Amino acid sequence: MPAATLNKKSRLWCQKESKYLFNHKALAKVFRALFLKGCIEQNLILPRDYPKTWVVDCRQVGSGDKALIYLGRYLYRGVIREKDILSCKNGNVTFRYMESESKQYKTRTLPGAQFLWLILQHTLPLRFRRARDYGFLHANSKSLIQTLHYVLKFDAKKWLKKIKPRPPMRCSCCGAIMKIVQTRIKAGESIMALCTPQPRGAFL
Repeated sequence: MPAATLNKKSRLWCQKESKYLFNHKALAKVFRALFLKGCIEQNLILPRDYPKTWVVDCRQVGSGDKALIYLGRYLYRGVIREKDILSCKNGNVTFRYMESESKQYKTRTLPGAQFLWLILQHTLPLRFRRARDYGFLHANSKSLIQTLHYVLKFDAKKWLKKIKPRPPMRCSCCGAIMKIVQTRIKAGESIMALCTPQPRGAFL
């Protein structure tokens, strides 16, 4: 979320002033109403003693980098990788997962039905998408982006010229230029790269 937009009438750049994109108290009330409405439409029986004044817990998350790392695991791939399903025998499924606290892989065996239930809890309802871009972030907003460049007096070509090419990485042993073949990013860690040198270089 860019937390800003182009005013359709004035064609001026409008930026939010508060720390929330919407009023968090109003957002909580709307979410509560929609949630209860959905329950009624699905003929779900609510407990008699359910609280009348509960609200959504809205908190500021700063720059959102931790949220991006967490959500990035679910945006473009399934809940569990196929290689993490170790076996499926006698109606039981054995799979491995990483424990969030220890960061260590552990295995778990569940009946097939219970395993599928865990998977289905991460399946989005009908008409929902995992990620969606709105406004000028949408892929079909090229003309709007050009308007933003004009309003904000931003010269994209000028900035592209300032981008300096990355200097080549060289082997510390023989000085040959190395080639990145794989990168890996973990939460709270810097970028790690697995590199291989050119034919005349030494092997890392």
